[in-house]
Amino acid sequence: METYTKEISIRWSDLDPNFHVRHSAYYDFGAQHRIEILEQMGLSMKVMQEQHFGPVLFREECVFRREIRLHSKVFISTKVGKIKADASRWTIVHELINENDELYATISVDGAWIDTKLRKIANPTPKIAAEVMNAMPKTTDFTTL
Repeated sequence: METYTKEISIRWSDLDPNFHVRHSAYYDFGAQHRIEILEQMGLSMKVMQEQHFGPVLFREECVFRREIRLHSKVFISTKVGKIKADASRWTIVHELINENDELYATISVDGAWIDTKLRKIANPTPKIAAEVMNAMPKTTDFTTL
């Protein structure tokens, strides 16, 4: 898979009192997009429930470059920036851009897989998680952990 990009719809509830997208909505956009790409690649919520694992985040950061307003055209892309060989830990990077490829914001999340029964980091990760994570598109500065 080379890229996973989609257009985001900005809702009234995404705005703050200054009439631009509130900071926490960016994180919601990233979370939704991560789940959508995992689902599309076969790593559904059902699979995670059946195999008793799921993603857990250690760090989430957004760097804001331009304001997004209610009628802005916004596209989000998702790529892996860093990953361990067994895909147990990773960094996912989202870019929010406009129709002219101008950057609105970059969201970076560091995470891993958790065993939902033991409530501990899953290592090694279930096979499907490693397959999906390694198949995801990579950033231009991709590195292994």
